[in-house]
Amino acid sequence: MKQIRLIVNTKTQKYPIIIGNNLISKLSKIIKDNSIEFKQCLLVIDKKISKKIINKIKKSLNKKKIYLHFIRANEVNKNQKSSNRIIDILLKNNFSREDCLISVGGGITGDISGFAASLFKRGLKFINIPTTLLSQVDSSIGGKNGVNTVFGKNLIGTFYQPKLVISDSDFLKTLPRREIICGYGEVLKHALILKKKFFIFLNKNYNDILNLKTPYIEKAIFESCKIKKIIVEKDEKEKNIRKILNFGHTFAHSYEASLGYSKKLNHGEAVILGMNTALKFSFRNKLLKKNEFYFIKRHFEKKNLPHNIKNYFSYKDLNKILNFMKKDKKNTSDKINLILLKKIGSTVIHNEYKKSHIKAFLKKELIN
Repeated sequence: MKQIRLIVNTKTQKYPIIIGNNLISKLSKIIKDNSIEFKQCLLVIDKKISKKIINKIKKSLNKKKIYLHFIRANEVNKNQKSSNRIIDILLKNNFSREDCLISVGGGITGDISGFAASLFKRGLKFINIPTTLLSQVDSSIGGKNGVNTVFGKNLIGTFYQPKLVISDSDFLKTLPRREIICGYGEVLKHALILKKKFFIFLNKNYNDILNLKTPYIEKAIFESCKIKKIIVEKDEKEKNIRKILNFGHTFAHSYEASLGYSKKLNHGEAVILGMNTALKFSFRNKLLKKNEFYFIKRHFEKKNLPHNIKNYFSYKDLNKILNFMKKDKKNTSDKINLILLKKIGSTVIHNEYKKSHIKAFLKKELIN
């Protein structure tokens, strides 16, 4: 497959996203072609990445001084301790701001690495190599880095853009179907919030995308990245339009936190479940028309995407969910801010609701 190149141009950084296959074996050339220079680098690698891929990366970077640091990438380890370990390695080995940190893994690895890179000497060069569909279409683009605390998800973080993003579709062939579906959730979100034509494409070609067939999977990644690029360029620091990328996430983050970030519901599944909840809330509050609601609802149900919160929660979990929603970083008052849908491709950003209003809605969802 021919390489696809997208340029993200924000106020703080201009950088390319390279999409293609077998990119890892050409890593050194890609870095050089994009005028990124460094003498030494720290590779922060998810422990699930195979030795074969790691050896390919090391071979491609054999002219550089390389350090390796492996992390167990899960929501429980996505914390300040993990980032501090990375910073300690950089300090111990006398890294300068002209050296480089390279993340090889999914969104959690990228978040921890990007956060550490932004803090070290107020910022060293950062290259992101996302290895999951979820990270390729979402977290690797836009420079948002964050870690979790006992109080909630991503409550500590920075905006720090990478120098380069390399999305190699070969990584996706190693993923279980559950991980592909998780990534598809973000692809679906991008279509719902900004581009109806793309949603129709997804509705028609869903099976080919999930089976990683060419050219459907590449088009899905490209179109999804393009939507996020457009949004990030308009609003790098999430002051206005970038907030639409949080569609479904207020519910999703509270679902994850309520389950203690367990394997029962991973981040991508939580986002899909959260979007479905936000869709129902949009419809019940007369923002989304009936025909559009049922068109989207059929997509969730026909494709067997997570859509029923009763499969994960019962009425006794209601207050816990609401308490985490109250702590969400998007809230600016004692009300809860939600990003909602008024039609496919169009959202409503500034929607604040009383806790009691959302409680009544969720109570019906959990009891009926």
